[in-house]
Amino acid sequence: MAAYSACNNSLLFKLEKPSSPSLSFNLTKTTISPFRLFSSSTLSHLSSTRNSRFTKSPLTLKTLNPKPTKSPPTTPATTTSDLSPTVDLIRPKTLKARLAEGETLYGMFLLSFSPTIAEIAGLAGYDFVVVDMEHGHGSISDALPCLHALTAAGTHAILRLPESCPMWAKKALDLGPQGVLFPMIDGPKSAKKAVSYCRFPPAGVRGSAHTVVRASSYGMDLGYLDNYGEELLIMCQVETEEGVKKIEEGPMDLSASLGYLWDPGNKKVRELMRVAEKSVLNLRNKGGTGRAYLAGFAMAHDGPDELRKRGYHMISGAVDIGLFRTAAVEDVRRFKMKGSDDEDENGKDKDDKYWSE
Repeated sequence: MAAYSACNNSLLFKLEKPSSPSLSFNLTKTTISPFRLFSSSTLSHLSSTRNSRFTKSPLTLKTLNPKPTKSPPTTPATTTSDLSPTVDLIRPKTLKARLAEGETLYGMFLLSFSPTIAEIAGLAGYDFVVVDMEHGHGSISDALPCLHALTAAGTHAILRLPESCPMWAKKALDLGPQGVLFPMIDGPKSAKKAVSYCRFPPAGVRGSAHTVVRASSYGMDLGYLDNYGEELLIMCQVETEEGVKKIEEGPMDLSASLGYLWDPGNKKVRELMRVAEKSVLNLRNKGGTGRAYLAGFAMAHDGPDELRKRGYHMISGAVDIGLFRTAAVEDVRRFKMKGSDDEDENGKDKDDKYWSE
């Protein structure tokens, strides 16, 4: 059998068998013509017709899939390679940009270091998630999958460091979070040190590996060195009575420093909290710079709505461990307390919505 064809043309077959008439048929894109018998003279005519229709030699794999001709380089040989991504990545607004636009951001703390919980938090709509390396069991390598999950969900991550030191700051910043939270800052001196841990020399003491770390998209973000300072949110947490007038602090550690560890709602603790709040808000309004933001954690006696009314810009309303604990305890309680009361006379469950909740 011999076959002849060309792109976008009919396919002509010639079938031959010993001691039998030759057979030919024509294939098009949409129809197949019936078999017809042809004499030797007819086949000779078809062969000559084919040669007149196609001036080029029969197609081969090389002619069907020719190798592209290389064009000469258009740039000088001395030009360095461009490491920028070939696809423009759409990134959400930074936390600092949203704060500058007057938004009140709502987030949660992640102590479980579960990427699944982190992803759910992001998909649920939290504006930020604080991955807590101070009180959570995880470290840098455990935090990274959580950052991956939050990035996929379009939610910004903040890393709370185990302690305020250049080593932890450097490793955390190289992961590329939107913010870092320094614990146990007790005054202006320690706050300035914390900021210096986040800046490259000469502005700070941060070690540089910006060409290969996640923060700079592994070196493909060519504008990283120019933009990281404006995009990074540096948070300092004062948790002692001495530093309460300078920087935002947490109610639990503040109450502990005052001797009220189990009573963060104590009157004295709340009075100092108000002093701290006013200090931060006054600092923000001083000179019209708007560079300071008030952040805090909602408590049972002081909920998110109350914090928003008092001018907080960032509010953390929950902890993943606490949310699961509450849901688990309530689930067990419902089962234990209801018992046989859940069944009516026909033995059917009265709570039809249980599994849909």
